[in-house]
Amino acid sequence: MDGQATVFIDGEAGTTGLGIRERLRGLPVTVRSIAAEHRKDPSARRDMMESVDIVVLCLPDAASRDAAGMVESIARAGGRAPRILDASTAFRVDPDWVYGFPEMGQGQADAIRTSRRVSNPGCYPTGAIGLLRPLVLAGMMSPDHPVTINAVSGYSGGGRTMIEAHERDGGPAFDLYGLTLEHKHVPEITRYSGLSRVPVFVPSVGHFPQGMIVSIPLHLDMLAGPVTGADLRAVLAAFYAESDLVSVEDAGPGLIADTLAGTDRMELRVHANDARRQAVLTARLDNLGKGASGAAIQNIALMLGLAPSARPA
Repeated sequence: MDGQATVFIDGEAGTTGLGIRERLRGLPVTVRSIAAEHRKDPSARRDMMESVDIVVLCLPDAASRDAAGMVESIARAGGRAPRILDASTAFRVDPDWVYGFPEMGQGQADAIRTSRRVSNPGCYPTGAIGLLRPLVLAGMMSPDHPVTINAVSGYSGGGRTMIEAHERDGGPAFDLYGLTLEHKHVPEITRYSGLSRVPVFVPSVGHFPQGMIVSIPLHLDMLAGPVTGADLRAVLAAFYAESDLVSVEDAGPGLIADTLAGTDRMELRVHANDARRQAVLTARLDNLGKGASGAAIQNIALMLGLAPSARPA
């Protein structure tokens, strides 16, 4: 782009918004803000949106829909409508929006680069899709495979109430939730993994601020052909061979969830016991990094024509 690009974060006071603002210091952009007393003023927000290149929405779903509608109204009125990156779940399975997971496949980064509306992926889906999609595309896993996804995240992704609960003395050590099996991340996991059967998704929160592990157990005999753990690893390694942020690592006897806290990377592993014909796939990432703010920076860099590696992981 000519000159320095401008970015407005609508909802910059939240956890994701703060993380994006901090990371934007590493990109050649100007971040514009509205005075705190005017952040809910529709006129002030509209004026700000018309003055910038990209609006990043860090809002609840309903508020994101309203904000996206405001941008559309600017365009209809012939104004200078910005491009949008939305961090909520409002548009992640909307066919009119591009899903902001550049490593998802060939052409995805280019689609993000040219789109006017990009939806930032969820933290849990980033790990689940990262593990499942390559196997489905390779024909190693059938789209109707009965998948179970278990995941544990740091409490920082749960918002102010959860953060306060965990940072008080006696905060919960472990919280298993989503047991209605209607978690809002399931639609994007299903769609972008390439599954036709809705997976069983069991999320949880641990008593640590940042970090995440997504794990998927597999019976190898239920996959296509005589699959081994090495075969699974080879498919994942080939799929992400050119990625700077997603890597396939050697498996060990255990895994600590918060090792990648503060980074924008994701590590994938295949923990296999070929004699038992069993495996567990794992993705480790920072729920606020590659799972939220870090992914947003990667998408902003693409949308502005900047190198995705402009900010070190």
